Amino acid sequence: MLNNKTILVTGGTGSFGKCFTKYVLKNYNPKKIIIYSRDEFKQWMMANEFKEHADKLRFFIGDVRDLARMKRAFVGVDYVIHAAAMKQVPACEYNPNEAIKTNIEGAQNVIEAALDSDTVKKVVALSTDKAVNPVNLYGGTKLVSDKLFIAANAYAGEKDVNFSIVRYGNVAGSRGSVIPFFNSVIQNGGTELPITDYRMTRFWISLTQGVELVIKALEEATGGETFISKIPSFKITDLAEAMMPGCEKPEVGIREGEKLHEIMVTVEDSMTTYEYDKHFIVYPQMVWNNRQKPNMNGKKVPEGFSYSSDNNTEWLTVEEIRELLKTVELEK
Repeated sequence: MLNNKTILVTGGTGSFGKCFTKYVLKNYNPKKIIIYSRDEFKQWMMANEFKEHADKLRFFIGDVRDLARMKRAFVGVDYVIHAAAMKQVPACEYNPNEAIKTNIEGAQNVIEAALDSDTVKKVVALSTDKAVNPVNLYGGTKLVSDKLFIAANAYAGEKDVNFSIVRYGNVAGSRGSVIPFFNSVIQNGGTELPITDYRMTRFWISLTQGVELVIKALEEATGGETFISKIPSFKITDLAEAMMPGCEKPEVGIREGEKLHEIMVTVEDSMTTYEYDKHFIVYPQMVWNNRQKPNMNGKKVPEGFSYSSDNNTEWLTVEEIRELLKTVELEK
């Protein structure tokens, strides 16, 4: 599907963008991958990392807040992956206007640039569990972003373009998440691993799994869908045990803006949610054009269904976590 296609990734120098680029170059023969971001040093570093693929990569300095620049970058592009965002919860809380400009206005700019393009066929936006029943500004801005991308299908008119969403939680090993925090404590000689709340659970997803879900969305989306992977859950206390067997685990209290569990599908979402072999799809409640053709080969989830890291049917044991940790690359 991606052979001989031009793909643009906003925020492309991040961990997702690098993993996506590596995956696509390994499994497809794209015409071009455009990395759109505002940090020239990270672009230089990435260009060096992928120098053997220099003929396939283009680096475009720009900000999602700049609509004119985005329109220029979208010329000749077939597919867009929107990964750019302000993601750190405290940074968004202390800089709300900046978070709104990037996460909401930036999302609208991606939509406008895609709608005005003569070539863009599909746009996939990365979302987060924090956009579900949000308790912090980051989650609130991503909820609005999600709604914008879903509603963008109403403005496509006769153009052959659609917009969809991929939703997942914290990636194992990502900056600011619990694995690198515990690792730092261990590396600095700590003898105990603090637990915010003994009840806390999380989903386990790797970057590669996130990329594969985006590829699935590119292949299957007809407009407005939210794709969610079926992945295992784990207890934070079990993660601590896997990383430092027998250690003390003092409970220190949940942080502001933090949730006990990651929620992917709410009871309200379940009205239009279908289950497939390895994923769920939340379909839009409205249909705007005749190109929206939901894949109803899945199984409609029962009334009252929800998908959360605490009500999951698949759980990782301490030993399974320990084995998975060997495959985790900590984001730098």
